[in-house]
Amino acid sequence: MATETPPPAKHRAPLPSTEEFTEVQQSAEFGELRRSHRSFAFPLTIGFIAWYLLYVLLSNYAGGFMGTKVAGNVNVALVLGLAQFLTTFLIAWWYARHAAADLDPKAEAIKSRMEGGA
Repeated sequence: MATETPPPAKHRAPLPSTEEFTEVQQSAEFGELRRSHRSFAFPLTIGFIAWYLLYVLLSNYAGGFMGTKVAGNVNVALVLGLAQFLTTFLIAWWYARHAAADLDPKAEAIKSRMEGGA
């Protein structure tokens, strides 16, 4: 037997005004949220772009090195190319953990205050 979800609430709180949004944007709490996000996302983004460009440059200008056999028909280029995928997934996982632990609670506190729940 399937359970039904309750109907949406009939009464919705009014949206905050432009002044309230501006006030929150200028608050120390929002500044800390933004700083926490930027201090995590920017270095990782720069690092990953540098890692990707290194791979592209090595592929273009270091063909001999990239063609070096590692095991059987597996060469350095294949290993580094697969490492690109691995690092992409690791960064996504790491960011999800960071967001859940540090960003989401701060954002939820701001949201609840803006909606009048706090």
